[in-house]
Amino acid sequence: MAHEDRFGDLVITDPRMMRALAHPARLTILDILRREGPASATELAPRLGVTPSAAGWHLRHLARFGLIRDGAPHSDARARRWETAVRGFRVAVPADPADVEGRTAALTLLRGLMVNSQAAPARWLHDVEPTLDTGWSRASGFADTRLFVTAAELETILDAVEELIAPYVARAAADQPPDSRGVRFLRYALPEGSDG
Repeated sequence: MAHEDRFGDLVITDPRMMRALAHPARLTILDILRREGPASATELAPRLGVTPSAAGWHLRHLARFGLIRDGAPHSDARARRWETAVRGFRVAVPADPADVEGRTAALTLLRGLMVNSQAAPARWLHDVEPTLDTGWSRASGFADTRLFVTAAELETILDAVEELIAPYVARAAADQPPDSRGVRFLRYALPEGSDG
């Protein structure tokens, strides 16, 4: 099962979908398609370090769960191109501790997402930041802030952040200012251990 959140992102609650998405190649495929648009298995294969047939298998697996779909045909009409079917997604960790299957699948996917995204800031510093003009360079950044809050307060803070950025996430391409660009907004809220 899944539903959409205020961003139009898919909220994944189905353990089977979580396990399907948790594979590193599939996370990479979804990331590439979301950022760069439609691609074929042949185009994706070298970036994944797999054969085109293996890339095709991963693509079909993602399509089975509705995460991607057929995209616009390639100019030579021979290669099947795929596009993302979701703006973004998030994982709903089951609240019930007795839901072992759901919690295990959710935590497996969350680990995969963390591993997949942890290299993004270093790649950005190396590849993108040197190319930015001063305005974009100043607007970007990193913060590591420690808070002392309750679980309910943390949920309130995260909800407020989402409320603030929702209009920008949901803005139609036609309404985007001409000098806008995609910004990867990585957000971690990592409660420390009880002795932290």
